[in-house]
Amino acid sequence: MSKFSFSVRSIDSRQEGVIESDSFIAAVDALGDHMKIHAGDVLEIGVLGFPPAHYECVGEATSGYPLWMPTGRLAA
Repeated sequence: MSKFSFSVRSIDSRQEGVIESDSFIAAVDALGDHMKIHAGDVLEIGVLGFPPAHYECVGEATSGYPLWMPTGRLAA
């Protein structure tokens, strides 16, 4: 299992922690199980030795999980 460090920030709060998971996708989904995520929240998540990925919540899927879109990408 990998340990993913994360932070979720909104306009008025910031939550940080570590989540242990078999995969990146499972770690991101588990965040939705353990904390309330809202549209506009920003997620930074990564593993030791690699730069973190940045995502913004753009809504909620029919499954109830947050929909994340990558942020900070440069135009091609």
